[in-house]
Amino acid sequence: MFVIISVIYRPIEQLLSRTIAERRARGHSEHALRVPMLIQAGFALAFLIVALALQEEIVEGVFEGDQALYDVLVVGTLAYAASYFARGWLAGHEYFALYGGLVLMESLSRLCFALAVVVGIASGQTAVAVGIAAAPLVSLVVVPAAFARRGEERREVLGQATRGAATMGHEADEALAGPITPDEADAALAGPGAEGVQEAVVHDELSLRRGSGFAGWVSGIMLSEQTLLNAAVLTVAATSPNKVLAGIVFDVLLIARAPLQLFQAIQTSLLPHLTGLEATAGHEAFARAIRTTVLAIAAFAAAVAVGLLAIGPFVMEHLFGQSYSYGRVGLAVVGIGMGLHLASGALNQAALARDRARAAACCWGLAAVAFLVWMLTPAVSEQLLRTEIGYAGATALLALLLATLYRRGTPAARSLQSSAQASTERAIAR
Repeated sequence: MFVIISVIYRPIEQLLSRTIAERRARGHSEHALRVPMLIQAGFALAFLIVALALQEEIVEGVFEGDQALYDVLVVGTLAYAASYFARGWLAGHEYFALYGGLVLMESLSRLCFALAVVVGIASGQTAVAVGIAAAPLVSLVVVPAAFARRGEERREVLGQATRGAATMGHEADEALAGPITPDEADAALAGPGAEGVQEAVVHDELSLRRGSGFAGWVSGIMLSEQTLLNAAVLTVAATSPNKVLAGIVFDVLLIARAPLQLFQAIQTSLLPHLTGLEATAGHEAFARAIRTTVLAIAAFAAAVAVGLLAIGPFVMEHLFGQSYSYGRVGLAVVGIGMGLHLASGALNQAALARDRARAAACCWGLAAVAFLVWMLTPAVSEQLLRTEIGYAGATALLALLLATLYRRGTPAARSLQSSAQASTERAIAR
């Protein structure tokens, strides 16, 4: 379920977050939600059709005949459509406290079902699994509070506008010694840039084609990221005679999975912030935000790599209870790859904020394909070491590609590119 919802629902979260943040930065208070809703409904419907068509294969091949787990998968995945839509709406409005409340309620509800089994109130794996389906629905309890806060903000803005109009009308009455006409009042309230604002409103309207394109490319990014995290486990499980080795590979990649899960909170706040800066030409602040994030990630990754180099094998053996001979250098290499992965996530948000989803998806796709090819090539006979080297190499390639894309998107680079294009056009004209 986690893999599915990451691929089909997080793109809508990112789309909503970016679109709402951009419009808010340009002074708009209302945001059309019809297009994101249609896209989200389309993703959910596509999942439902596939799940129903493959019901027998999923029940027998994945859940070993347990129909209840299949039902949890279907109901939970469909419920997450609403949860991720709410996440995007909250992130776009920068209601991060409520966003955190949504995620917290979701987590606590899952834990409560498991705790009920532990203390004896319920029993069986189905009781635990029901919590997975209930979690996204429980998380929506924060939505009424978000609507209430939104209503208060709108009333406050309306009150300020009313007071401003009254003050303007009073000053105009004193200056002209008489009331102003309705047309004059409208012109005064609109200001000299009214036509430009109206054009911006039209430009900012999200079309189905544009929204679907953005969501589709971000879905490709999510799929590529899941490939970086899961391809090694699947290839090892399919090719290794040692069936335990796939679990070992999964455990090692948890070094990357856990920080990436936590980093989603930073990504959630980073995208609307960067989008607002890009919309208001805050290029220096944009670059400073990226620079600060990447430096913090580098310091964190260095500390993790040093820790893994020192006590990594000891921690892994005692944490997972497996007497496997982990290589400390290989674990440290995964720690470095984790840092490169996190840095790529920050650079990816910069690309999305600049509406470069297609280019970013190409970068992710290339890195994912390179990693998959590496895992299927017996260049390194020991598969765990192959995974560690391949993950670090793929994330290094990804970070390099996204850094190049980021530099090409800076104001200086865009200005240089525009100048070069103008020079070329003048030369052709001559």
